[in-house]
Amino acid sequence: MDWKQIVGTVAPWLGTALGGPLGGLAVSVVADALGLSDKTEDAIKQAISGATPEQMLAIKAADQQFAARMQELGFSNQQALAKIAADDRDSARRMAIADGGRTQRNLAYVIVGAALACGAGILFAKVQADSTLAGVVIGYLFNEAGAASAFFFGEAKDKFSERPVE
Repeated sequence: MDWKQIVGTVAPWLGTALGGPLGGLAVSVVADALGLSDKTEDAIKQAISGATPEQMLAIKAADQQFAARMQELGFSNQQALAKIAADDRDSARRMAIADGGRTQRNLAYVIVGAALACGAGILFAKVQADSTLAGVVIGYLFNEAGAASAFFFGEAKDKFSERPVE
């Protein structure tokens, strides 16, 4: 199970925020609840995999504080918070329709092309990516290629993991 699904199960408000523009704030709140000084998704993923019941309760308590803070800001429920992310995607798509989508299309071509070139170079041309920076750049390119694909084709939210195993 993905760490974001675990957080979403224990802390629904934080789980909803992780999927939208408030994701950075939610990551910070979860990291604080786990007592992590490194407020990154990787650090949280590692901490969640070995979390104690007390840490999960701390995440739940942080979720309740986060919910109260969000309600003070005018978000009446989790759906209102999720609507921010949906509206953000919708406005980006409307902008693409209004200007013909040239910028988004060209940027997607460059990103996907660069990711494919890096992947092909590593697999077939025996290009070595020994440094940490090279690994970070390659990871970034593939992550952004996925985001570009999600922009044009929509985003699947773990449809396969929700099916019962037969």
